[in-house]
Amino acid sequence: MFRAIRYLFLACLILVLVTLAMSNREVVTLSLLTSEIEAFVGFNLHLPVPLFFVFFGGMVLGLGVGFVWEYLREHRFRKTARKATKQAATLERELGRLKEKTQGPKDEVLALLDKPRA
Repeated sequence: MFRAIRYLFLACLILVLVTLAMSNREVVTLSLLTSEIEAFVGFNLHLPVPLFFVFFGGMVLGLGVGFVWEYLREHRFRKTARKATKQAATLERELGRLKEKTQGPKDEVLALLDKPRA
């Protein structure tokens, strides 16, 4: 059911984006600098592109900046989780060694039940 809803949503999204692209095919000129700065510097980069490229490029650029921002923001949480996972594994190993050392021989059935899961 959810797969059908997802495909229906994607089909509607594609239809909207294609309609947007087809209705905005006019060529616009993107300039790197304003005309005042161009007069001062002496050069400027002009790029004629269809208007829908500007829309889609802005969306892609915004998503990319957002993903990088979130990745950098969550770096400390991933680092803390990685450190806690390593520490937990070390403590599990140490606990297993201490149990073996202090408890001595056991019944085989109890040893199987107390064995830590991998």
